[in-house]
Amino acid sequence: MTYEITGPAKINTEINLSASKSISNRTLIINAMAGGRITPENMSDCDDTEVIIAALKDMPDVIDIKAAGTAMRFVTAYLSITEGEHTITGTDRMKHRPISVLVDALRYLGADITYVGEEGFPPLYIKGRTLEGGHLEIPGNVSSQYISALLMIGPMLKNGLELKLLDEIVSRPYIDLTLWTMREFGADADWSDVDTITVSAKPYTERPYFIESDWSASSYWYEVMALSDDPEAEIRLNGLMDGSKQGDSVVRYIFSLLGVKTSFKSTELGVPTTVTLKRHRCMLPRLEYDFTGSPDLAQTFVVCCALMGIKFHFTGLASLKIKETDRIEALKKELKKLGYVIKGQNDSELIWDGERCEPTDEAIDTYEDHRMAMSFAPVALKIPGLKINNPEVVSKSYPNFWKDMDAAGFNIK
Repeated sequence: MTYEITGPAKINTEINLSASKSISNRTLIINAMAGGRITPENMSDCDDTEVIIAALKDMPDVIDIKAAGTAMRFVTAYLSITEGEHTITGTDRMKHRPISVLVDALRYLGADITYVGEEGFPPLYIKGRTLEGGHLEIPGNVSSQYISALLMIGPMLKNGLELKLLDEIVSRPYIDLTLWTMREFGADADWSDVDTITVSAKPYTERPYFIESDWSASSYWYEVMALSDDPEAEIRLNGLMDGSKQGDSVVRYIFSLLGVKTSFKSTELGVPTTVTLKRHRCMLPRLEYDFTGSPDLAQTFVVCCALMGIKFHFTGLASLKIKETDRIEALKKELKKLGYVIKGQNDSELIWDGERCEPTDEAIDTYEDHRMAMSFAPVALKIPGLKINNPEVVSKSYPNFWKDMDAAGFNIK
């Protein structure tokens, strides 16, 4: 399927954002370990969350988490401490996403995990059992999902968990989000040193829980506002929280540099509210930013800055190469179709110095990557008739994205 998209001249819309995928997925695993008798409210309806819900509900012999990387990491750790024998697998791309760092760590703690196919990659055969826990050291510069998966089972280990992170710690906000969610369910878990997290052997407590909306999803609406030529444009986003623990809530500060003003309906911290986006003058000629703590925002800013004519140098992008696709190469290739020459550096940086080339008018490919589709969609405000292939990939994190774009006035054929 291919969509042809044209943006509206005027924008005034209100969006009910999906619940946070990051919080939903953590809450599901933690809630299951707490007993699973109270269902969390306002759960995300995205593919990644649905596969975890299905796995925990049915616990089949073979668990297919499809393309959900978060589910692969979180459910693997959960199965290692849960009675029963299961095989966990996914799409062809998932079978080429490395998981040895997590498997090695779980084995060190005593887990019984066997590779079904290629060493170091899914599928995995797991025999669940009680693990001793104790001191563990792993690299801090790998995916934070490995770290979060280990932390969440910490309270269920006989001796708890002392996790020391070696080298640079990437995606730290996601680790902090995990610790915060664990504490919401009664865990005793926190940083005990600059590079060490200590989790006590104190079981989780069941409780009612409401999940806030997704700051990652809001980034595409910030991009819409930044690319709109309507000086009176206004977008209202429901369900976000001021003071949110979501790492991607930093989006509001970065976009303030690109001419988007954020205001909250209520100033009460920790309460879901309405965020209003409006335009203000942007004089920024160049943006430099380290995305180590929020890599999922990188595509939005790479595309948005290029289309705004703002030169950039973005660092901290190493994890983009092992996401749903190699996002560094995908961004370079697809922006070239639009006439922008983006350069990579050190497998962890993207640079645009203003160099242009002749656009090809080819459709944007999405590489089975939801964020490729959503980060390029707002470009239709600058390039009417923009084409995007396989737009249905948005279901991975934001199933209602195209419906919301339609409601905002985008013409989608």
